[in-house]
Amino acid sequence: MASRISRGVLRDLLKLRLGGVRQSSNAAAATTSAAGGGAGAGPKIPHSSKKGRLLTASMLGLVIAGGAYVSTVDEGTFCGLLFQATKFVNPFFALLDPEVAHRIAVSAAARGYLPREKRPDPSILGLEIWGRKFSNPLGLAAGFDKNAEAIEGLLGLGFGFVEVGSVTPLPQEGNPKPRIFRLRQEGAIINRCGFNSDGILVVAKRLGAQHGKRKMEENSSSLSLSDGGIKHGGKAGPGILGVNIGKNKTSEDAAADYVQGVHTLSQYADYLVINISSPNTPGLRKLQGRQQLKDLVKKVARNLRLDGLCSNCIRQIHIPGQIISNTTVSRPDSVSKNPSAEEAGGLSGKPLFDLSTNILKEMYILTRGKIPLIGCGGVSSGEDAYKKIRAGASLVQLYTAFAYGGPALIPQIKAELVECLERDGFKSVQDAVGADCR
Repeated sequence: MASRISRGVLRDLLKLRLGGVRQSSNAAAATTSAAGGGAGAGPKIPHSSKKGRLLTASMLGLVIAGGAYVSTVDEGTFCGLLFQATKFVNPFFALLDPEVAHRIAVSAAARGYLPREKRPDPSILGLEIWGRKFSNPLGLAAGFDKNAEAIEGLLGLGFGFVEVGSVTPLPQEGNPKPRIFRLRQEGAIINRCGFNSDGILVVAKRLGAQHGKRKMEENSSSLSLSDGGIKHGGKAGPGILGVNIGKNKTSEDAAADYVQGVHTLSQYADYLVINISSPNTPGLRKLQGRQQLKDLVKKVARNLRLDGLCSNCIRQIHIPGQIISNTTVSRPDSVSKNPSAEEAGGLSGKPLFDLSTNILKEMYILTRGKIPLIGCGGVSSGEDAYKKIRAGASLVQLYTAFAYGGPALIPQIKAELVECLERDGFKSVQDAVGADCR
């Protein structure tokens, strides 16, 4: 495998030197414009340019040397090197518009340009919830892969589960751009995307194709842990897949939108999420009222997880799980001095950590630990994930930290989480769930 990769890179570099590169994405068009090229034309390296020849020679030398080195290391070491290498690429995304950077990241994952985790997760991270075996409790929150374009690539990064969406019945553009704002120093993001979605039919087609591909992979590969031979995965292959369902902005019947989502997408998902907590869709959070929520659940399904469920209702409705929490429209003191804090939308990232963790702990106590909770909000390290777990989370999601830290953050968090568990004498993630509430 290592030698094939090296030859592929070498071939691409030769094409770059001899004929320029073709570009099709918006980001590529922007790069062309900045370089002074015409619309749709890729940047070319002049044959007479000494700098161009020097750069090409240097890159070829690095590829040849790298290929020689890679051929001498084992697959696990090579895998680790690939993840570490993404640290050198990730800073360039900060130079791009946030939404353009996001689009490129999703496309890269969809096309298999991201590293793939080949190292098995330590058994201490494994757990079973809802009849599904998770190889680790770390997941990617909804909002990154809204339209189910990159499931395989994202699960390949080593996430225990990936949640796509929110998916609306009809396609909709979402709110006007710009609608994503970085607060880099605070490790936060504000977004007001407003459920921009390709719609259920498009997403269902993609999920169907992914479902078949993952099923084939399940049948042809071993998913066992190193110590017990226990297979980890859901109904369609390795990794757990969740689908987050939303309503259209102009819809007058929210329940009908959610019912359509359930009927169309449930066959592909290991779990479904009814999203009633986004601050960027007018009237959505009104569904959190006690009676409104009861009526909604009765119409949709009895056994669904709800994102943003009000605490007054959880003991009266049979709900198998809950995500805590979504973004917030509040602006903590830690971000108040940032000019971007004045932008409307939901705030995510580090400033939410304490607030969301306290709510998580309260919900765990309220439900007496009888339903699985997913902790989300401000997780950027293994220690953060561990604190969520001790506060009552069986699973943990992240988004903003991944946007800033890139693929290298995933194995780092898992390794740090293992250290935290072993440090305090826990033999498994499950043993640590709710430890601070006992």
